Amino acid sequence: MEQVKVIIQESDVIAAAEQGMDEFLSLFAEHILQAIGGELNGDTMARLNGEQISLLAYMTFRDEVMDGGFIQLIHNGYGPFIFDNPFAKAMRLMGAHDFSKLVYKGKKLYDQYKDELTREYTDEEFMALFEQYAVFDDLDDAFVEMEEEVTESLARYVDEHLEVFATIAKD
Repeated sequence: MEQVKVIIQESDVIAAAEQGMDEFLSLFAEHILQAIGGELNGDTMARLNGEQISLLAYMTFRDEVMDGGFIQLIHNGYGPFIFDNPFAKAMRLMGAHDFSKLVYKGKKLYDQYKDELTREYTDEEFMALFEQYAVFDDLDDAFVEMEEEVTESLARYVDEHLEVFATIAKD
C-alpha cells in the first residue's frame, strides 16, 4: 500500500512551535490523521511510517493517561496498540528513555491484568477499578511528572526529523 502524503504549511509549523511543544506535536498528529481519513486502524496504519504511528500512539497514550490513567487507557481498548507493539522501543529511539522504561513497566501490569480491565463495566464498577488496581497509581504519577519532558523530547525529535513526519510546504 502506498504511503500517505502529509503536507503542512511552513507558517502553520512556525505558529504551532511558537505556541509550544503540545501544539507543535498536535499539529503533526492532526495532519497525519487527516491524511488517513481521521481513523487509525490496520488499513490506515499500513499507509504510515513507524515514526508517524509512534507519534499518534504517544498522543493517544498521553490523552488517555492524563485523563484517566493507565486503567482508562487499557479499559478503552488501547492496550494492544501500546503494549503489544514496539511503542516502548520507538519512544526510546526517539529520545524518551525514561518514558520507554515506564511503558515496559506498564506492559508487565497490562499483561497481568488486561482480562479484568477490558471487561464491560458500569460507570460505578469502572470507577471502582481505580481502587481495586491501585498498583497502577505509581505509573500514573510517574507519567504525570515526566509528561512535559517526554513531550519536549518528542517535539525535539519531530523538529529534527521533519521530513519523516510530513512535507513542509513553503507559503
